[in-house]
Amino acid sequence: MFSATLNQLPPDPLADSELASTVATLMQSRQTILPKRLGEPGPDARQLRMILQAAASAPDHGQLRPWRFVRVPLSERGQLADVFGAALLERDAAATSEQVAQAHEKAHRAPLLLLAIVDGRHDDSGIDLAERMVSVGCALQNMLLMATALGYGSALTSGKALKSTGLRQLFGLNDEEQALCFLSIGTPKSRKSARQRPAPGDYVSTLGPSGAPVPGF
Repeated sequence: MFSATLNQLPPDPLADSELASTVATLMQSRQTILPKRLGEPGPDARQLRMILQAAASAPDHGQLRPWRFVRVPLSERGQLADVFGAALLERDAAATSEQVAQAHEKAHRAPLLLLAIVDGRHDDSGIDLAERMVSVGCALQNMLLMATALGYGSALTSGKALKSTGLRQLFGLNDEEQALCFLSIGTPKSRKSARQRPAPGDYVSTLGPSGAPVPGF
């Protein structure tokens, strides 16, 4: 009865405007804060669940859920540090002890660290890797926005170590999975000035009568 009554109510333009304004503010306030600038406290158990649940709202053609996340707790960062150091030495056998130490240190940044993994297997679903990448990208953006809404800073980071054998073994990746990026979340210790966002006219055009896109929308 209650839901039926709600469905009969006329739309409230003011409410829609307020919601749109809130969402726009949230999106515009999100910025990348590098892991070295993220400290304690990190999300508590309830907030972590909210951040993870946000991923479930991502578009998911075929309901494949072609992604997963692995949390790296502080107690296990040493394993990841060893992988980062070994990956550097595999790429550059002449790397100095200082460079290896810097690679190790990257594993210990940010209170919350998650690895995003995408499933690129070829199956009969007809949903190719490009669509799966879009899905995981949306899941990550949802998580970033939820972290921002909760007052935390966040960043997505990648690197050559993501393709290393050691990392694949550590996270139990199968042959069809790809380690896409790390997601770091914590309390900002410092921020850079907000960067200038591009305007829609910089990246939107409209298909014209002749079949060729013309600038603007």
